This record gives sequence, structure tokens and C-alpha cells, in this order.
Amino acid sequence: MLDDLELDNLEVSTLAKRPGVKWALATARGALPGWIADMDFPVAEPIRNALTEAVHSDLGYPVWDDGVTANPLVEAFVERMTTRYGYAPQPEHVRVFTEVIQALQAVLHVATQPGDAVAMHTPAYPPFVQTLEKMDRRLVPIPMVDTEDGWFFDADRLAADVAQHGCRALILVNPHNPSGRVFSRGELSALAEVAQRHDLLVIADEIHAELAYEPHQHVPFATLAPDVAARTVTLTSASKAFNLAGLRCSVADVAPACVRAALDALPPLLLGQPGSLGVFGTLAAWRHGESWLTEVRALLDRNRQLVAAGLPPAVRHHLPEATYLAWLDWRALGLGDDPAATLLTGSRVMLSSGPDFGPGGQGYARLNFATSEPVLTEILRRLREIGS
Repeated sequence: MLDDLELDNLEVSTLAKRPGVKWALATARGALPGWIADMDFPVAEPIRNALTEAVHSDLGYPVWDDGVTANPLVEAFVERMTTRYGYAPQPEHVRVFTEVIQALQAVLHVATQPGDAVAMHTPAYPPFVQTLEKMDRRLVPIPMVDTEDGWFFDADRLAADVAQHGCRALILVNPHNPSGRVFSRGELSALAEVAQRHDLLVIADEIHAELAYEPHQHVPFATLAPDVAARTVTLTSASKAFNLAGLRCSVADVAPACVRAALDALPPLLLGQPGSLGVFGTLAAWRHGESWLTEVRALLDRNRQLVAAGLPPAVRHHLPEATYLAWLDWRALGLGDDPAATLLTGSRVMLSSGPDFGPGGQGYARLNFATSEPVLTEILRRLREIGS
């Protein structure tokens, strides 16, 4: 368990000494960080203990390198999916990667060709936008629409655009980054109908699934129906919910047989693989980190309410249904296409740049609110200054 006093008394002077990119880059620019998706909370004790034990005992080649023993993450992933969502992936379909972005790129590499069209909700996680550009895959946007009731998308427009552009794949980020939407079963079913009608491979990034707030419930895309699961590659990791990005470890349920065969045909170490510490840390998170996650989720729930109450009145924003990220519309304040640049110099707060999220990002900036209350309060105070 976390100590609430320890957590809510995290001081800037202490956090600024951290070597990670979140604080190091912001501190170098004289700003407070509200950008990259890392949390400031201490690592869960079971994870610390598991990593310490590994360091003190054996950092040699892991037993699963023998080519016979299964990576223990396979069983842990199947257990977690079954327990939390009632979905049991076939163990022989599971593959282990270093991170979700690597898995996405590997799947796109073996399952699509340069020039192929790929549909994805926009605005979108910047590394995914950059991946499509770098791999010469054509982005077909599924625009998220800002309504009085929150963020939605037009399924009929998606169907028409998929047909017009001859899409080969759909990248589904659910819960959605940056809007924080948790797509409903009805929305996912509409996506599934389009995917089936046009024979799309679905790559479902569900890395934020465990950070959904009540009453919102994450529905894994592969649980909709067996024929939907058969065309879906589900990507996840403990890195967001347990703040373990630096351990470089993720898991994929690669249900389509043709994609599995193509991945397995690659030279075995071409893509690299997670180290032992990534595996041990993820195992500890999934099997022993539940009380930590419950407490952190409560703190994040509190923080998203603080953001909603503490933003400048002219900034438009919908309370996120999941994640620790707030997607902020600064256009009414006339801060230009990239308000994060203005806020960095004017408010000394470092946010994620809206235009980096592709279509629909102009005039927006993303705020990471996964920090202690005093730090978040100061970030919001600085942001209000520019709106006054």
C-alpha cells in the first residue's frame, strides 16, 4: 500500500532530481511537467521487492531462453484477462514484446504493405501517428467529435471512409488516448461490423484498460464474438497502470493465425525482447499489485476532479473516463495551433503538444495529472494565470 502522506507530500525539489525524461526535460526548461505519460507515484512495494530479489539472486539468462519453457508472462496474462474480463486468450497465441509500440510496428510490418490504408481514431497517440508516417501507411482518420455529452465518433462515416480508401487495418486505442473515452459495447460493435464487412485486421491497444473510472467499464474488443477475436491482435502492458515504462515489457494476444505465422517467421531476435527485470516486474504487478492499483486509481479519480475544477474557465475539457490524461481545448484563448509552446514559456508548465496528435490536435494540449495534489495544484495555478 502507498502512504497517503508520502504520496501527497511529494515535493518539486525531490521530484526534480529524478533521472527520467518526464522531470529531467521539464526541469531543464524551468517548468513543471504535465506532459509524457509517466506517473510520479512511488513504485508498488511488491514490484520493488521482486526487482530487488532478482538483482540480488540471478541476472543470468532466464530459464525461458531454453526454447522449451514458456515465458511466465503468458500464463499471467491469460489469468489476468480471464479474471478481469472473462476472456481467456489461447496461450499459444500470446507473444511477448518490449513495448506496445514495438508490437504495433511488428504487426504492421508483417500484415500490411507500404501504401496500405490504416484507420485510426484521431487525435491519436503521437508515436502511432509517427509510426504510420515512417512506415508509409496511409492514415484514414476516424475523427473524434466533441459534443456536449463528450467525445464520440461517426460509425457511418468510418464505414464509408474504409470503403473509399480500401483500408487493410484498424488501430483501436481503447481507452482512447488523448480523449480519455472508454468506448461502449455498442461503439465497439459498430467498429466490429465495419471490420468484418471489409475484412480488416484490428490492432487493439488496450494499455489503459485498468485505469477506467466507475461507472465506466473496459470491454476488450476480442470479447465481442469469436469471429471478432479471430481478426484481432490485442496489445497491453503493465507499464501505464503500474508506471513501469522503463522496464520495456508488453504482451500481445495474436489471434489471427496468418499474423502469428508471419511474426514467427522473422529471425528470433530481430525485434529484441524484454529483459528478465521487465518480466519479473510485470509478474509482480499483475499478481501482487492490486491494492496499490486500487489506491492509485482513487487518487487519479480525485485528481481528474481537481483538473475539472481548476482549469481556466475558457478551456474546454471533458472529464476523462479513463487514463490520467486530460485533453484540453485552448482555442478560445487564442494561443495558436500549439498552445503547449505558449504555456511552456508563459506559464512554465510543460504539456504535450496538440499538433503532435495528428488531425484534430491543433489548438489543444494534453495534461498528465498523475502527480501529488500540491504539484497538481501548482500546475493548475500556473495555467490559470494565462487565462486571466
